[in-house]
Amino acid sequence: MVDYIAELKAVILNLHGCNATHVESVPVVEEFQGETVWEGTVEVFETRDHPKAKRIYAWGHVTGEDDQARRYVCVLELPPVTSPQTAVKAGIISEIKNAREKTKGRPS
Repeated sequence: MVDYIAELKAVILNLHGCNATHVESVPVVEEFQGETVWEGTVEVFETRDHPKAKRIYAWGHVTGEDDQARRYVCVLELPPVTSPQTAVKAGIISEIKNAREKTKGRPS
């Protein structure tokens, strides 16, 4: 777990240019229309280096079939994001938007 937290800190530094201190791990289950669409643990970090956000929510998940590739998500605590739960919702919405944009450019 320590390596995972260190990886997330490095991602936060790379993406947002700020140092972060791990505060807690929060389990989150996000449901939509009675179905679980996301379940995992969100790591909560505090930062003093970011000009607007005091907290950052981050998590990683394995992508691909080989279980080796990991994708990281970092969400700043800026309204409407105010908790690990709302960070997950924002992350899901962002992934949906990105997927839609990728399919727009493809020929039918």
